[in-house]
Amino acid sequence: MKLRRYVLAALALLASVPAQAAGDTVALTFDDLPIMTLLHAQSYADYTNKILLRGLRRHHLPAIGFVNEGKFDDLERAAQIDILRQWLDAGMNLGNHTFSHESPNKLLADGYIRDIARGEQVTRPMLAARHRDLRWFRHPYLETGMPLATKLKINNWLAAHGYRIAPVTMENSDWLFSEPYDDAIARHDKARIRRIKASYLAYTAKIVPWYQRAGHQLLGRDMSFVMLLHDTRLNADCIDDLAALFKKNRLRPVTLEKAMSDPAYRIVDPYVGADGIEWLERWSQQLHKELPWDSFMDPPAEIDAEYTRIDHDR
Repeated sequence: MKLRRYVLAALALLASVPAQAAGDTVALTFDDLPIMTLLHAQSYADYTNKILLRGLRRHHLPAIGFVNEGKFDDLERAAQIDILRQWLDAGMNLGNHTFSHESPNKLLADGYIRDIARGEQVTRPMLAARHRDLRWFRHPYLETGMPLATKLKINNWLAAHGYRIAPVTMENSDWLFSEPYDDAIARHDKARIRRIKASYLAYTAKIVPWYQRAGHQLLGRDMSFVMLLHDTRLNADCIDDLAALFKKNRLRPVTLEKAMSDPAYRIVDPYVGADGIEWLERWSQQLHKELPWDSFMDPPAEIDAEYTRIDHDR
């Protein structure tokens, strides 16, 4: 009976919301700040963020970067921390992505909570110095904890400490393309750089409309998406193309706060499992509605093979 009440309440909530005349919107979220890269050079991290932030500002794309503070010592700590300041100087926001980017399924509830708390030691005071709050948290791998008691303990701690979970309702597997792209840059293979970039943009051009169709099928209306991306050289080099793609698909960029005002994000998340799945799939379970999986496209097999080879060789 309780589950039935949740479903009926969710359906009533969705039915009460009129279609948005402006069409779909999208909030851009970038995980793994200060950078996700194969190339361990501070100059590479600095250049990547400079180009990415310039592109975001040029196209008036608001964004939030989710920080792994454990990465500060991977390169030059002071310079890594300065990248966060550059994001704030550019008008962007910052969130917590844990200290170590580890799964709650491995750390368990108490260890994971400690990792979250450890991941705010620099970011929180940096935001406070600008009279801003650290409000947003993103689960690594989108793994939200299992069994249910673990998930609830984490959720309760986050709420008690002023956090709101940043879900994901659109993604393009950019991480899968990014490692081969970094590898091609390291090898100065210009033809391969062009091929991977073209493949990434072609896949994104197909998967973004799929998520729009899936959202419309699930909710029966336009919606505000939250897109998962990563702080990578690939996205920095593709930011002009991504901006054009959003415009072509009539996806209006908004802040994460604005996107999360969509009533859809009040739907109960019922999922408890080992895999990190995005929120449209979670909602489909709650609402007992199917997503258009028959038209879903996996990333290109050759990119997956390149990623696997590089990951194996590391």
